[in-house]
Amino acid sequence: MAARLARSSTTRLLYSLCAPSIGRSPQTSRAALVGNFHLRYFSAGSAAAARLREEKEVWWKESLQKLRNIGISAHIDSGKTTLTERVLYYTGRIHEIHEVRGKDGVGAKMDSMDLEREKGITIQSAATYCTWKDYQVNIIDTPGHVDFTIEVERALRVLDGAVLVLCSVGGVQSQSITVDRQMRRYEVPRVAFINKLDRMGADPWKVLNQARAKLRHHSAAVQMPIGLEDDFKGLIDLVNMKANYFHGSSGEKIVTEDIPANLNELALEKRHELVELVSEVDDQLAEAFLSDEPISAAELEGAIRRATIARKFVPVFMGSAFKNKGVQPLLDGVLSYLPCPIEVTNQALDQSMNEEKVTLTGSPAGPLVALAFKLEEGRFGQLTYLRIYEGVIKKGDFIVNVNTGKKVKVPRLVRMHSNEMEDIQQAHAGQIVAVFGVDCASGDTFTDGSVRYTMTSMSVPEPVMSLAISAVSKDSGGNFSKALNRFQREDPTFRVGLDAESGQTIISGMGELHLDIYVERMRREYKVEATVGKPRVNFREAITQRAEFDYLHKKQSGGQGQYGRVIGYMEPLPPGSGTKFEFENSLVGQAIPPNFVPAIEKGFKEAVNSGSLIGHPVENIRIVLTDGAAHTVDSSELAFKMASIYAFRQCYTTAKPVIMEPVMLVELKFPSEFQGTVTGDINKRKGLIVGNDQEGDDCVLTAHVPLNNMFGYSTSLRSMTQGKGEFTMEYLEHSQVSQDVQTQLVNTHKATKSGD
Repeated sequence: MAARLARSSTTRLLYSLCAPSIGRSPQTSRAALVGNFHLRYFSAGSAAAARLREEKEVWWKESLQKLRNIGISAHIDSGKTTLTERVLYYTGRIHEIHEVRGKDGVGAKMDSMDLEREKGITIQSAATYCTWKDYQVNIIDTPGHVDFTIEVERALRVLDGAVLVLCSVGGVQSQSITVDRQMRRYEVPRVAFINKLDRMGADPWKVLNQARAKLRHHSAAVQMPIGLEDDFKGLIDLVNMKANYFHGSSGEKIVTEDIPANLNELALEKRHELVELVSEVDDQLAEAFLSDEPISAAELEGAIRRATIARKFVPVFMGSAFKNKGVQPLLDGVLSYLPCPIEVTNQALDQSMNEEKVTLTGSPAGPLVALAFKLEEGRFGQLTYLRIYEGVIKKGDFIVNVNTGKKVKVPRLVRMHSNEMEDIQQAHAGQIVAVFGVDCASGDTFTDGSVRYTMTSMSVPEPVMSLAISAVSKDSGGNFSKALNRFQREDPTFRVGLDAESGQTIISGMGELHLDIYVERMRREYKVEATVGKPRVNFREAITQRAEFDYLHKKQSGGQGQYGRVIGYMEPLPPGSGTKFEFENSLVGQAIPPNFVPAIEKGFKEAVNSGSLIGHPVENIRIVLTDGAAHTVDSSELAFKMASIYAFRQCYTTAKPVIMEPVMLVELKFPSEFQGTVTGDINKRKGLIVGNDQEGDDCVLTAHVPLNNMFGYSTSLRSMTQGKGEFTMEYLEHSQVSQDVQTQLVNTHKATKSGD
């Protein structure tokens, strides 16, 4: 009875809920009522879910819109560190200002290593987090040197925008051009900041014209100074047409006033120039400009933002970081004009689809994709900085390292804030965080396992230069190997090997500066004094024709002897083949038992590690085994391995071997007046000039030059061009040396061998 009552009350409830929509017919079946109830209930549920999803999306979009990942780049001594120091002070990251070479001896916050202070290059901190007007700003250090190709690439990979600092006296200098070229290559939107307006000879308008001519920037000033040099008092904001003065002991109080009467006309002229230049690259502003409508500050700001993000325009800010003037408006400009993570297109390479490019959505809803762009040795072990491009990472999650295939757990997730680390439970796309206890190398990509994406190509350029290195004292052996292991993990272009003949440790890298920095860092960070040998170029050997081999290795010395015979031929691989060594087993029948074939392959692999010309590895070679002989008692793996090593040596000379040397693609930029001298010097170094362009007053040469002839070139170029020339050099290919060079190298090798 009770059950029937309960059933009828359920029916009544269903009927009252659903009858309005199906008509109150007494014949309505219970099934129809229940079906309709389910339909309404679940559609309401799915609507609620959609609403929740929408709210969540709005939340992460808002949070990402209030995020900026920027880098501050400049020519050495343009005031980058001083500017960063002021940015940290005004955003509350540090509570007092110290100068780079201040009398108090504390030194600037960002220059924490002696090596940074001396060399003027940034090595240490990776990402500094600060907050300005409810926006989170990550300032990422960008190394400026080409020798650190991979580091530069990864630092720029992580940036969404950049600030290019120019000196108002020095103007656009060589390093400014290099940095700007890299930003253009990696498609980074940027704003410019003309610093040091308080110095003698400051001329921001000259620098602006230089940026237009030398950097080919489509740029205009968004500010103009009130006075220059000792009279520098403040700045006029050309967007809002107001004058800003910076009061207080550290310029923290900004006083906004009307533009001084004597500068009003110039300010209007400069604003008109700004509007005109922006309207050339922004259609919306162009319409208003052409119809002579008054342009409001909001319209102009929106147009500058659109043009800057599209990389069609570079807004120019001004100030003096040292005198605490103009830094806060620059921070406002970073928020107003530089993109947030969702306004930048990021592409990954799908490893399961042969490195096909995939565009990432940048939403936390997608699968996790994060890049480890910097490693740091902390007190608690390795600290790995991650930039998250898509998805969410949580403490305790399992993540997969795509480069190694290893699955690792995230034990601790932190956000770098001031000197402390702020523990967080999770982080989403667009953010930069650090993880502890995750063993990986710089440039590794992490995912949640559902996709196999990498953020940078996994192909690493081959090192082109080697040095023999050894620790001075035997006690520092532990630190010596610890340093080498860490540097290898940080930088995939830095390799460590052992010379089999001399037993020396050999380090290899991308150039002289590259290896010098690591030797210096070993001394500073690990207190290891190291002796370094002469730089050595990584030559290769190759064969040019087919050669037959037939070698019998026979040894009898009491007890079981050694017996193994190998017959076959070796030939060069066709050009463009992906492998450097191929072994082919073309045996017919059981002349050699199959279990000995791997030993034969191992023997040949060992033999090609050292060619007989100059002892360097042999590449692009195919070895084919066609026949042989074995003994029932005396044959062993060792016997066949020795037979293959001796067979290789026996027929190597008949295959007409040649020496291959690394050839570099060298790009030179220098004033045209030195063209004859520089070109003559390149020819003297056996270089082949492949390109010659004119950029304003500068001549740009592209040449292929053997690395062996490029030692000490930076000093020669400086002396030839009065210090005005600069060059970049990257590995191109290994190509055959001329006969005279080959004879010289072989004779040198023989002399050193006989000397040893």
